[in-house]
Amino acid sequence: QVQLVESGGGLVQAGGSLGLSCAASGRTFSSYPMGWFRQAPGKEREFVAAISGSGTNTMYADAVKGRFTISRDNAKNTVYLEMNSLKPEDTAVYYCARRRGMYTVLSRWQSDYDYWGQGTQVTVSS
Repeated sequence: QVQLVESGGGLVQAGGSLGLSCAASGRTFSSYPMGWFRQAPGKEREFVAAISGSGTNTMYADAVKGRFTISRDNAKNTVYLEMNSLKPEDTAVYYCARRRGMYTVLSRWQSDYDYWGQGTQVTVSS
C-alpha cells in the first residue's frame, strides 16, 4: 500500500510564492511518474503538472506553465511543486498522485493515477 502525504499549503498574497511537498512511502518510488492535480471550490479536479520517475521529463497545464515547477528527490521519496507568481485563480486543494504502472508515459488524466494524497489547501488572496 502506497501512502502520499502533501504538505506546504497555506495562505499567500497574489504574486507570491509557495512550495508544496509530497512524501511517498514504498521502495520503488523512482520507478513511477508522479503528478499534481488541484480542485477549486465548485470545480472539477484538474491536472497541474507531472514528472517522470527519473525527473528528466515534465509536463504542465497551460494555466501554470512558466509559473510552476515540478521536481522530485528520489533519495527522499518526495515530489515537489514550486509555485511562483500566484494568482487568486490558483486557489484550490492540491493533490499529489502516483501514475499507474512503472516507467509509463506522463499523463494529465486522473484515471491514469492509482494512489492519491489527502490534499493540501492553497489560498491566494487578491
